[in-house]
Amino acid sequence: MTTPFAFTLHNSDGGARLGEIVTAHGKIATPAFMPVGTAGTVKAVYSDQLTAAGVDVVLANTYHLMLRPGAERIARLGGLHTFMGWDKPILTDSGGFQVMSLSKLRTITDEGVTFQSHLDGSRYALTPERAVEIQCLLGADIQMQLDECVSLPASAEVVAGAVERSLAWAARAKRAFASQRARGAANLGQALFGIVQGGIDRDLRARSVDGLLALDFQGYAVGGLAVGEPQRAMLETLEGTLPRLPAEQPRYLMGVGTPIDLIESVARGIDMFDCVLPTRSGRHGQAFTWAGKLNLRNAVHSEDPAPLDRHSQCPAARDYSRAYLHHLVKAEEYLAAMLLSWANIAFYQELMAAMRKAIAAGRFAAWAAATKAALG
Repeated sequence: MTTPFAFTLHNSDGGARLGEIVTAHGKIATPAFMPVGTAGTVKAVYSDQLTAAGVDVVLANTYHLMLRPGAERIARLGGLHTFMGWDKPILTDSGGFQVMSLSKLRTITDEGVTFQSHLDGSRYALTPERAVEIQCLLGADIQMQLDECVSLPASAEVVAGAVERSLAWAARAKRAFASQRARGAANLGQALFGIVQGGIDRDLRARSVDGLLALDFQGYAVGGLAVGEPQRAMLETLEGTLPRLPAEQPRYLMGVGTPIDLIESVARGIDMFDCVLPTRSGRHGQAFTWAGKLNLRNAVHSEDPAPLDRHSQCPAARDYSRAYLHHLVKAEEYLAAMLLSWANIAFYQELMAAMRKAIAAGRFAAWAAATKAALG
């Protein structure tokens, strides 16, 4: 019998929240950071390394898996969990980010989005209904509605149009998810989240929240941030948006971000994050540590015998010298990306675990101030 999807809020400390999400594939301790596995893989990192690092949930992408290898093929092969060898929860984005990032390769109407594949030029139609169908074929535990994400800055007219279109698509996605569940293609351990849009306009964000609350989703994502606006504007938008969302349901900030971004956003009430930064930075020779970010390309590391973090539980951070990592990066060895991506994911999980511990102890504000000062 499938365990129903649920969220429990265990403790609050100021705006920061300590909770737990239950899905058909296990539990997610919140606040949580999800490594990005766009095409069914977290780049350069094995699944067992993710588990050892403390990762509860990974993100995969509807658009990319739709193109290759195809959702129907993955379903025939047992679903995405089996396909990628990951037995914990998976959250899938709907393809809404690609509406923005691939704007030169798509056309958008009220019906949906037509993409010209960046792989071979073939055309694919993605509607709110098809996005849900794909995510059900993948077997995602947490699914996202198709939305229109707008790059900032943008005119008020463009942002308002995206809000209304995203709300109309949210209603269609909700109906489609209910239909999938009725026919047995989605179970009670799976959930569909609505996505709040509205740029940095408080009134438009409020309009988006009110429209989504009327549809009664099981969780809510804040989208359309970290897309060109200053950090202060992002945080002010969260401050105006999050109090409108129900306390008893999870809140997910999409595509964010740096360690400081995570701390500031948790302080304002965010429960879930995803971002490519840990693995992308690893592939470019950068490591996140408790003393700030290091660029292993720099010559200062060429004769440094110290590891990234001698106290880390992650072998990549604990057992290899900075000098060796510098050498791997300069020599463009594959192992550089593998070790640094692994170490960065482990650091992000350590950061989230430290936040959860601080919230449980009622000392989040003091911990956050000290940690931000150390991170620079």
